[in-house]
Amino acid sequence: MARAPTHQTIDPALDAAALLRRVGFFGLFVVVPMAAQVARRATVILVPICVILLILASAIDGRNRPIRPVALAMVRSPAFLAGLLVLGWAALSLVWTPFLGPATERLLNLAATILLTLAGYLALPDRMRSANLYLLPVGVTAAAVMAIVAGLFGDALLRSAPDDESALNRDLILLALLVWPAVAWLRSRGRDVEALVTLVLVGGALVLSPNVTQLLALAVGAIAFALGSVRLHLGMRIVAILAAGLLVASPLLPFVARPIGIALAGPVAPAVLTIKAWQKVVTTEPVRLVTGHGFETTRRGRVVGLLPANAPTTVLFELWYELGVVGALAAAFALQAAIRRSGRESSALGPGALAAFAAAFAIACVGVGLTVLWWITALSVTVLAFVAIERGQFRTRRPKASLLKAANDA
Repeated sequence: MARAPTHQTIDPALDAAALLRRVGFFGLFVVVPMAAQVARRATVILVPICVILLILASAIDGRNRPIRPVALAMVRSPAFLAGLLVLGWAALSLVWTPFLGPATERLLNLAATILLTLAGYLALPDRMRSANLYLLPVGVTAAAVMAIVAGLFGDALLRSAPDDESALNRDLILLALLVWPAVAWLRSRGRDVEALVTLVLVGGALVLSPNVTQLLALAVGAIAFALGSVRLHLGMRIVAILAAGLLVASPLLPFVARPIGIALAGPVAPAVLTIKAWQKVVTTEPVRLVTGHGFETTRRGRVVGLLPANAPTTVLFELWYELGVVGALAAAFALQAAIRRSGRESSALGPGALAAFAAAFAIACVGVGLTVLWWITALSVTVLAFVAIERGQFRTRRPKASLLKAANDA
């Protein structure tokens, strides 16, 4: 008996949306970590393009979650409201900042990056295909191997411009962040061996780097990951309290850290002199701790002599100096609320999210700067990666995919 012919409906629009989404994730998770090693502005240029592709894909096939309820839930979130307060206070501080033009431009760039990240968040599909998510560990692994080759065989292979060393350092910071969503995704699929290999390769790349910031961030993230794997809710509370507590108490830190630094390294050690400059700022202008000096004053202030040249670049100093007690308290509340909430979304991804929070905070404390655009963009990529892998947890069966050849969802 002849079988009836089957007719498969082909929708070119859906195929186009799937292609755009695949290209967007490939660029975000594979191209960006690799390109950032050879071009300083690769992250800032490529990430918006990739996010726009994701937005176009969702505009075509409509597979994202309904925007209205998601947006309403977002604006009711205490962490989101506290973040808006920080941004609003930064905008208000333009009234008293001595660098109105540069500060306004910087704030507009920051707001545009945040809005683009929110748009990308709203555009992510309600259910993510595993094939798109396996691109994340593939990209992180490839970028780590590329960095290892650069570290072992010299600059001539991967660097040609004078600022390429800075590009590599930025990329290694990105790797120190992206390794945690990659590990979390692989472990949620039961691929612990691949997760360990990815983590080891990233660790090897960071060990070969002369900059200790990334390695410190990886170590802090690993400790948080181990704690979250054993007692997730306890780990969330500890990291949230430590991070928020350091932000709130940062004006007191130089008075505690300087005697310790003198005892360990001597009074003229560069780090001790930096702490001394921090202490001097706190004692000479205590009233300005209430309002802050205004947005963008730390970066520009070093150039014109408003701040000592060796003033700290850590977020603990810059947040208080620019935005005062209002900005610091709001940022501390937003951070601790976000950390606590991350453990409620998915217990399988909780340790990875906790590790990413800890690593990012460690990098900010060591000294990246408060509003450096590439750093904010790197955080945006990490956030989108975690949201994407959280929406890939709907499967009840683990896919039979390898790290190098991911299978599509059934």
